[in-house]
Amino acid sequence: MKIEVYSPTIRRKEMDAVLTALVEDKIGPGEQSKFLIQIAREKLKFDHCLALRSPAFALYLALKSLNINKGEGVLVSALSPLYYAWVIRDLGLTPVYCDVQPSTTCISRQTVEKAFASKPEGLDVRCLVLHHTLGYLCDTHAISEFGLPVIEDHSQSYGTVTGNDSDSELNGGIFTILGLEEKDMLTSGGGSLFYSSNRRLSRQDFPGIQGDLPPEYGLPGMNAAMAVVQFRETEKNLLKRQEIAEVYSQAAQRTRHKRFVHDVKYNNYAFPLVLEKGMKDVKAYARRKDIAVESAFENTLIGSGLISIELCPEAYSLSLRTALFPIYPRLNMTDAGKVAKLILTLP
Repeated sequence: MKIEVYSPTIRRKEMDAVLTALVEDKIGPGEQSKFLIQIAREKLKFDHCLALRSPAFALYLALKSLNINKGEGVLVSALSPLYYAWVIRDLGLTPVYCDVQPSTTCISRQTVEKAFASKPEGLDVRCLVLHHTLGYLCDTHAISEFGLPVIEDHSQSYGTVTGNDSDSELNGGIFTILGLEEKDMLTSGGGSLFYSSNRRLSRQDFPGIQGDLPPEYGLPGMNAAMAVVQFRETEKNLLKRQEIAEVYSQAAQRTRHKRFVHDVKYNNYAFPLVLEKGMKDVKAYARRKDIAVESAFENTLIGSGLISIELCPEAYSLSLRTALFPIYPRLNMTDAGKVAKLILTLP
């Protein structure tokens, strides 16, 4: 059987939780979503939170609440998810694309300054959306010094811990998005948590918290039930990811391909390698071994061709050469050993 790059960690506990919600006729937004928010609050330390059907709608709510005028700019990383551009443009706003540091996948103070310098003359940037791509944390504090509201997206970085905070989700964003989609760090089969803290925003200013949000935007109960289990199983799943990543790292060290630099306790959301050459030969070699290898940034803004090469050359280069290898908690160590052997013998 082919070893896939991604596999949602759905075990018996998740299945039982969803089945219970179905048996109890709790499939729509309601008590399960409230319980999810209660469980998540213990981990994320927020004051205000909504459980929503989509991270795209969370981004829409965040941008809408900032009262940005039509045509004004929203700065985003070139490695952000493709849906960012759709939401920004649907609101009549202008995306301002920012290049990344090649060693981390993150935007930085320096790359933000370059994006400001290259934006169209007269365009005011009113907000910055900070996507922590592949689980690597950007320096939110340094970026916040520009004085713009920051919206953080921890969909891939949940569980990554900095050296300064005991919990990676204690952040500097005015709003935070935690996606719960199939390929996010936690999954509910679809949806998101959208939250903030009192130090950033009062309850009355948090969009939708007063009960005026239509129920059709809320996270269904069966999805919320699955997400509750995902939060409770976090430590177990992080340990398994770490165990697999250590095996891969030993193999990668003996190759000429590079890994991203990070000085935090990484959540091992993915195992990316920046290849010395292009992707084609590596994918073909992996296919012969019955192991899937994917381009890391295929479904990003730069990977979809929305951004010119000249505007974000580092992100473009990474989009051509960064490969993802299978890593997820349900991967058994025998298969992990096969992947490690593949990494060791990459062309």
